Amino acid sequence: MSGVVMKDVVKRYGKVQVIHGIDLEINDGEFCVFVGPSGCGKSTLLRMVAGLEETTEGAMSIGSRDVTTMDPAERGVAMVFQTYALYPHMTVRDNMGFGLKMNGHPKAVIAEKVAEATRILKLEDYLDRKPAALSGGQRQRVSIGRAIVRGPEVFLFDEPLSNLDAELRVEMRVEIARLHKEIGATMIYVTHDQVEAMTLADKIVVLRAGVIEQVGAPLELYRDPDNKFVAGFIGSPAMNFLDGTVTDGAVALAGSRNAVKLAVQLPATGTPVHVGVRPEHIEIDPDGDTHVVELTEALGGVSYVHLKAAYGDKLIVEERGDTRSIEGARVGISFESDRAMLFDCETGQRLR
Repeated sequence: MSGVVMKDVVKRYGKVQVIHGIDLEINDGEFCVFVGPSGCGKSTLLRMVAGLEETTEGAMSIGSRDVTTMDPAERGVAMVFQTYALYPHMTVRDNMGFGLKMNGHPKAVIAEKVAEATRILKLEDYLDRKPAALSGGQRQRVSIGRAIVRGPEVFLFDEPLSNLDAELRVEMRVEIARLHKEIGATMIYVTHDQVEAMTLADKIVVLRAGVIEQVGAPLELYRDPDNKFVAGFIGSPAMNFLDGTVTDGAVALAGSRNAVKLAVQLPATGTPVHVGVRPEHIEIDPDGDTHVVELTEALGGVSYVHLKAAYGDKLIVEERGDTRSIEGARVGISFESDRAMLFDCETGQRLR
């Protein structure tokens, strides 16, 4: 078993605390993604698993072993960084086998492990090339191959696709997903890109300011967020938030004559709330006049229409089909109440 368990994990740099009592269990063979904005602590937490950062308080275990105070080399993990960190004077074959060579493994064992990693990553045609003769995606595959040959219990990825262009990012996402299916190892992956998180993860951990906001499967977080932060962070484009006020058994939206009835426990009449609606759940009414079309992003089969309300709020609506809204036009909007979510204005927590 090679799951990872964190119990009340804390990280401080002097008097500054950046990780605040994390409790998390990552199951054996699971692909877990840490996601959140810059500075949320996701890379710090990953480095704590690796042993590159000391755990100030709490306990960290991998499988049945308490690794809280172990050196990185003793933890049974392998890390793939954002930078490839390949030796420029070595071939692909030598780069992948160098760590094993330094640890005194026999040449036959090194050759066998490198051959297996080469097969998995489809690098057979590049073994005798040096890094300068490889593309960015090929270099990252070599970096991953170097981790594979070590046979770790846990793979750690620290934003490994950030240096790649858009096409290569998609290609490498597929490669990493396929790699996980083939070797079945526990993987922890850090990214600020929620699209990567949604497409790769079995489990997503959403972090903010060193605290876990929510843990769950990708679609679970998308469809059932616990708070406004998660609702706004998971999904692209982000969820729209409309200002509202609780009336008698409904929510009156700012700038609208209509009240929305939601199947939730409403707070007291007069309480300000936020109503969250995904772009794909809003319909544009060409006969309305509450919003102005500021911009239409035509992406082929789908377009994103940026609207500005008369009272100042902005929102994004997804359009499909051949008809597209015209910039400058005045339109209305509508949505089904069961598609909307309600959030407390002060705490950001979901009202259910």
